[in-house]
Amino acid sequence: MKTAVLLAGLGGLLVMLGSLFGDLGIVVGLIAGLAAVGGSYWFSDRLALIAAGAVPVGERELPIYHRIVEELAAEAGLPMPRLYVTRDRQPNAFATGRNPRHAAVAVTEGLLELLPPRELKAVLAHELAHVGNRDILLTSIAAALATAIGFLANMLGWLPLIGSSDDEENPGPLAMLVTVLVAPIAAGLLQLALSRSREFEADRTGAELLGDGHPLASALAKIDHAARFVPMTVEPSQAQKYFINPLRGGGGNLSMLFLTHPPTEERIARLIGRTAG
Repeated sequence: MKTAVLLAGLGGLLVMLGSLFGDLGIVVGLIAGLAAVGGSYWFSDRLALIAAGAVPVGERELPIYHRIVEELAAEAGLPMPRLYVTRDRQPNAFATGRNPRHAAVAVTEGLLELLPPRELKAVLAHELAHVGNRDILLTSIAAALATAIGFLANMLGWLPLIGSSDDEENPGPLAMLVTVLVAPIAAGLLQLALSRSREFEADRTGAELLGDGHPLASALAKIDHAARFVPMTVEPSQAQKYFINPLRGGGGNLSMLFLTHPPTEERIARLIGRTAG
């Protein structure tokens, strides 16, 4: 239901913008809306991987990574996802795709270097839990929608009437105002679409897959600490797809609007409390 609402909202937004330019604009907006909706469904995973700079890897390049995911997927009864790696030094990971049969998992080089195999397995179990819980389509489409809204704001900002400025390389004050007004709308849509409970549920499912919540709790603590000191260049609208919010250590006030993760301390407490009980 949330996915359908997001797709309908994206199409409706483009039609509404097109209506500002008359009947022809409505038609153009409708065509653009249909293309955007179809593209968000079919290609949102590719957009997420491109945005992250992820490259595919096979068993020969990273055998431990491949073996861990293969074992977890078999135990969870899921198809083997495509595996990717990004060059980022910050330890992090994400899963994307429109369904389990078309899923992909990506990890950063920093994650592979930081975590021992058992904690790496715990993080990957969490990401496969997102696949099994079918969170990945919603998060991918929500990110695509928020990115599209930001793109439209930038386009409007460069229109002659709005983006007037003596400096050709910078938008005018009205353009900046458009961006300031639109960013909270995009962030609000993400907040409405992406309940923080999905991270708790993925933590719970991942811990159950391992039979122990402590490795995931330990990995959470290490990654959260590293994210505060190792910067990562991520569009704020894309930050929600990661295991830990990658903008913890920076990103400006705008990035704070897009926080959709629950507090790490609470995630750790739930994991340890569950296993302790």
